[in-house]
Amino acid sequence: MASNPEKQRGIHGSWIENAKWWDATMGLDGNKYWQQLQKPSLERLVPVQPGSRALDLATGNGLVARWLAGKGASVTASDGSEEMIKHAARRSSPDEAERISYRVLDVTLPEAFEDLVKSESAGGFDIVTCNMALMDISDLEPLADALPKLLKRGGIFFATLLHPVFFTSGATRFVEVVTNEATGEYYHARGKIVREYRYKAPWRGVAVNGQPAFQLYFHRPLDVLLGTFFKTGLVMDSLEELYFDEADAIKERPESSANYTQIPAIMALRFRKLQ
Repeated sequence: MASNPEKQRGIHGSWIENAKWWDATMGLDGNKYWQQLQKPSLERLVPVQPGSRALDLATGNGLVARWLAGKGASVTASDGSEEMIKHAARRSSPDEAERISYRVLDVTLPEAFEDLVKSESAGGFDIVTCNMALMDISDLEPLADALPKLLKRGGIFFATLLHPVFFTSGATRFVEVVTNEATGEYYHARGKIVREYRYKAPWRGVAVNGQPAFQLYFHRPLDVLLGTFFKTGLVMDSLEELYFDEADAIKERPESSANYTQIPAIMALRFRKLQ
């Protein structure tokens, strides 16, 4: 599927408008999703050696880039929104800033990756990351096609995203009040209803309530999502479904995703370039 520059500018527009608010909301240390799910998965699945070369795509306000730099990696942090890049750069400590360079990069444009590949003189990256953004990208093929050129042999591509079954499908949440007939006490039972999965048109939503502009979500069933990367020769060697625990519950918001402890909130994927 060919990239549509006009459409993609519109997608980036929401993140330009949301950039200041998003940076203030995530702050230096991230939100519950980052602290409880994404960062621990990175720790498990992405071994970073001092001197590793890493590319962080859709860096947002730089959470993953700073994590990589803190582990001793040399990092190129990129985002399709120049406003996001500015906030990420401001968040870097002096030590992190020595290890991180920033650039605007539209992952739906093949030529953007061609320029990056040409500019790399050290034989490619050990690590490429894309944290919580695959569902925001209208066309994954340019990224998938570029990864074998960007990664060194044995290099890792790590990505997290909202779970395709339970989130980007537009699944609706329900909360039931159930009485325990033996004790007379009542409790909340939670679940989700999935009505569309095979085909789901892009839809408007928010990452966090209160953000200034809506964003588009692009749903892909698992065979399409994973197949996009498989067909370029990458091999997936790890998949994690990440759940909140009872300790993460938000009692004042029964509908919060953090309360659905039986249903995974996000997925973490790790691919490798073997050849």
